[in-house]
Amino acid sequence: MKIKNKFFRSLRFRIALLVIAAWILPVIVLIVGILKSYEARAVSLRTAEIQNQCTILSNHLNTYQYLNDPSSEVINSELAQLTNIYNGRVMIVDKNLTIIKDTYNLDEGKTMVAEGVIQCYKGNATSSYDKRNRYIEVTAPIMEVNSGKVNGVLLISVSTDTIADTVDVLQARGTAIFGIATILVIILAFGGATLMVNPFRKVTKTLSEVSEGYGEEEFQENKYTETEAMSDALNKMLGRLKVLDDTRQEFVSNVSHELKTPLASMKVLADSLLAQEEVPNELYRDFMQDITEEIERENDIITDLLSLVKMDRTSPNLNIQPVNVNELLELILKRLKPLAVEKNIELVLESFRPVTAEIDEVKMTLAFTNLVENAIKYNQPGGFVHVTLNADHKYFYVKVADSGIGIPQEDQSHIFERFYRVDKSHSREVGGTGLGLAITRSAVIMHRGSIKVYSSEGDGTTFTVRTPLSYIL
Repeated sequence: MKIKNKFFRSLRFRIALLVIAAWILPVIVLIVGILKSYEARAVSLRTAEIQNQCTILSNHLNTYQYLNDPSSEVINSELAQLTNIYNGRVMIVDKNLTIIKDTYNLDEGKTMVAEGVIQCYKGNATSSYDKRNRYIEVTAPIMEVNSGKVNGVLLISVSTDTIADTVDVLQARGTAIFGIATILVIILAFGGATLMVNPFRKVTKTLSEVSEGYGEEEFQENKYTETEAMSDALNKMLGRLKVLDDTRQEFVSNVSHELKTPLASMKVLADSLLAQEEVPNELYRDFMQDITEEIERENDIITDLLSLVKMDRTSPNLNIQPVNVNELLELILKRLKPLAVEKNIELVLESFRPVTAEIDEVKMTLAFTNLVENAIKYNQPGGFVHVTLNADHKYFYVKVADSGIGIPQEDQSHIFERFYRVDKSHSREVGGTGLGLAITRSAVIMHRGSIKVYSSEGDGTTFTVRTPLSYIL
C-alpha cells in the first residue's frame, strides 16, 4: 500500500495524469460536439427536404382540388410514395379542422387542433424535432392560388431512425478510436514523464549519496532550467558542507591542542618535581604556582567551550527580559576598571540616550565584556578604550574603540573563528582561550543582531554591535 501511494504521489504519475487529462477532456468535447453538430445538420437537411416536398404537394393538392375530393388516385399515389420513402405519416386537414386523409388510416374524420395546425391557419408553416421519439413534424398551409386563403393544412411526420442509427455508428467508431488512442497516449505519457523526471532522479540520487557520506565533488544537471538551479544550489550546499566539515575537523584539532598544552605543561612540571629527591621550598612553590596557572587556563578553556556549546544549540535557551543597557555597560566597565588601571588604559563610557532593550542579560554581558577586555589586553600602554551607546527606533548600537595594536586586513575575516589568534607569538603573554570573539558573535547572532570590525594594523580597532531593541522570535 505504501509503494502504491508513493507511485500516485510521484512527479512522474502527476505529469502523465496531466498529459492524459489534457488529451481526454478536449477529445471528449470534440467527439460530443461533432456528433451533436452532425445530428443537428442532418435534422436540418431532412426538415428542409420535407418542407420542399410539402410545397410541391400543396400545389398538387390545389391542382387536383383534393380538399373537395380526396379520392384522386394521383395524389393518393404521391402520398403513399412519400410515406414509403421517408418512413413517415401524412395527414391532410381541411378548413373545418377535419382530417380528410391519413396515410396510416387511423384518424380520418377526426378533428385536429394541434398547435402547428392552428399556426398554419394563421399563415405560418412550422417544424419540430422530437429527439426522444425520433421523428420530425412539419406543417404547411394549403393556400388557394388566386386569393392566398388557407383552405387546409398538410401535416407530415417523418422518422429520424436513420439519423439516429448513423449517430450511434459514429459514436461507436469514435469511442473505439478514442479508446485505442487513449491507450497509446497513456503509454506515451508515462514514457515521456519517465524521461522528464530522470534529471530529478539524478539530483535525488546525488542527495542520497551525500547523506550516506559520499558523492561527487560537483554535480551538474543542465537539462532544464529548474534542474540547473537545483544543481547550483546543491553544489553550494556541498561546498558549505565541506567547509563545515573542514571547520569541524580544525575545531576538534584545535580543541585537542588547546586542552593538551596545559596538561603537557603540568606533566613536565610534575615530572621535574618527582625527578628531584630534595626540592627546595622556593622551587617547589614556583612549580606549584605554574601548575595552578595551567589548571586555571584549562578551566577557562573548558568554561568557554561549554558556553559555545550552549550558544550553538538550534533552539538556544534565552532568558529575554527588559534590561537597562546603560547600567549594564557601566557595570561591565566597573568590573574591568582594575585591569585597565593595571595596564594604564583610559576607560571611557559615553551614552547618548537611555536605552532599554529586550535581551538575555547574562549572554550579552559576556559578549560586551569580551570586547572591552580584548580592547584593554591588546592595547598600548597609556592608550584608551572608548565605549559608546546609542539607539534609534529599532536598534541599539554599542561601539568599542581602542588605540591598540590593530588587526591586519588579512586576519579580519578570521577573528570570529574559534581558537583563532592574530598574534600567536604573544598569545600566552596576553592570555585568553581564543574563544572570546566566537562567543561574542554567537551571543549577538542569537539576539538577531550583527557585529562588525573596523581596524588597520597599528591604528587601533573598533567593534560595532547592532542589536534589536525588541527581541524577534
